Amino acid sequence: MIDKPYYNKLLKWIKEDKLVKFYQSKQWRQVRQERMKIDNNECQLCKHEGRYHKAEMVHHIVHVKDNPLLALSMSNLLSLCNHCHNLEHPEKLLKQKPKFTNEERW
Repeated sequence: MIDKPYYNKLLKWIKEDKLVKFYQSKQWRQVRQERMKIDNNECQLCKHEGRYHKAEMVHHIVHVKDNPLLALSMSNLLSLCNHCHNLEHPEKLLKQKPKFTNEERW
């Protein structure tokens, strides 16, 4: 459960496009650590497919910006490896800048 003062702070970070402050917060780090522990530090998507990979991050099923009330909710979190997390966020891969800005590559 997210308390009112922290929720207001989170809304401010979202409005100011400073969500990184949420991911650096003590509250998030504690919840993240707890989720990883619950999931035995295993990627849950790999596990579901019968594979094993160490979890490297905790994913919000419903994005923080879409529903800040779920930001610290265990039921909205999933431990994932980097590969599976990238599959969950294809839009982030599209935002990456290309290494070359013109067609000529030396």
